[in-house]
Amino acid sequence: MSHRNRPQPSPPSEPVRRIEAGPWAIELLPGAAYATRYVATQSAIGFAFDSQRGLHAIGCDRVQPFDALPNGLAFVPVGCDVLSESPKGGEYLRVIRTDGVPLAGDRAFNNRIDQQAISLALRMRAALLQASVEDDWEAWALALADRATGNQALLAPLQSAITGKRMRLLDEFIDAGLDGPLGIPAMAGLLGLSEGYFMRAFKHATGKSPHSYLIDRRLAKARALMRDSTASLAEIAHTCGFNSQAHMATTFRQRLGISPAQLRSLSKPG
Repeated sequence: MSHRNRPQPSPPSEPVRRIEAGPWAIELLPGAAYATRYVATQSAIGFAFDSQRGLHAIGCDRVQPFDALPNGLAFVPVGCDVLSESPKGGEYLRVIRTDGVPLAGDRAFNNRIDQQAISLALRMRAALLQASVEDDWEAWALALADRATGNQALLAPLQSAITGKRMRLLDEFIDAGLDGPLGIPAMAGLLGLSEGYFMRAFKHATGKSPHSYLIDRRLAKARALMRDSTASLAEIAHTCGFNSQAHMATTFRQRLGISPAQLRSLSKPG
């Protein structure tokens, strides 16, 4: 759920981005396979940007499959026994205190959808990709800790028509058709839902609209191709369903705060 001891990497991957601010350490872990087991020596807040699938046992001895929804907030308290592994993983934000002061809360959870946490996590990801003098890391970390350890973290999990299994089916459908137009009617039809109900259920489950989620999937595929292929940026834009290379560049700057060319140069080994 939080710290990842990954297997030996094969292709070069995006680097782990890390910043320390006051008593906080904030890391952005790139999407990659991982397998880890540990007992938490300090409490940690996590945020999964991508949907992912694997096995885990959090605070118990029972190992079971998991299907994690995107934009899920997580919390691991001190002393919690954690086992987690995924063949693909997903981009993940990790926030911990480094001064030994424990965070409130003694109950582990994940897959929690919280609108304010989503906004904070996206802001922190953009700042880790491209820093600014206006970044306010301590305020962001404190605010995210409040979302993870406040009363809202004790609420029952949200119920939704978009289950983990259905989300995985939808992800496979989207990934197979990213090079062409994808719309609400096709996605709703895949799950046997009306368009209106699908849009409400999707927002309820993931914290974002289907359109916004599609853009994120296009960006994720583009980033993977920039890292693992020699295709030109124009070719990558076409493969990922952007109207043009310029459209892809604009979307990268708006969503990630960095251009495709800058991100590709950061992903190169050495």
